[in-house]
Amino acid sequence: MKTKKFLVLFTLFVVPLLFYIFLSSGIYHHANLPILTKSVQDIKGDESFKDHFSVVCFLGDNLEESKSALFNLNEVIYKRYNNNLYFQVVVILPTGLETEIETIKKRIGTYTDASKWKFVFTSKEDVVNIFNSFDTPYVLNDNYGSNYVFIVDRELRLRGRKDDEDTEGGKLYGYNMNSVADLKNKMKKDIEVIYYQLKKSMAKAERLKRDI
Repeated sequence: MKTKKFLVLFTLFVVPLLFYIFLSSGIYHHANLPILTKSVQDIKGDESFKDHFSVVCFLGDNLEESKSALFNLNEVIYKRYNNNLYFQVVVILPTGLETEIETIKKRIGTYTDASKWKFVFTSKEDVVNIFNSFDTPYVLNDNYGSNYVFIVDRELRLRGRKDDEDTEGGKLYGYNMNSVADLKNKMKKDIEVIYYQLKKSMAKAERLKRDI
């Protein structure tokens, strides 16, 4: 009888504690998601990177070629985080694609609230300047687009990894939008780290406020 009671107590209290410790030793052991570029070029207007956690991509002017990657991003990342504090997805494109984008926006908005999708149209020169300010080893293709999507924090800093096992040198600046596995197994985990850090900082601020 005592053995049975012990097993019940172990299951109710010890197992959840062990599970918590297991999680703590996983992605949440990171003190910070590393800063890879300290200051990226901001964009003007309501779509500013400042004071947001921005998922940023460069689609280029061949939307037929890049829209499947955009839908990957919508399914794996946007639908999971669109209700999160400070979250937005910023898509940077050359001017002249406004009509084509409307069709894509309608499709995205069919099954989800698309209000945190921000489409920014600018000159090709500005597209290049913004992309280059991220200071990554990647280059834009001939259509002024990239397969990579990036995380920019509220202080205009590019976040990523310095210990990525699949990347030469360990630095992971962006995530391949054409790879659902890359978005699920890397980008999603890294965004979780950012929000874990935010939760901790907000809790700390609340404690300090109570102590005053």
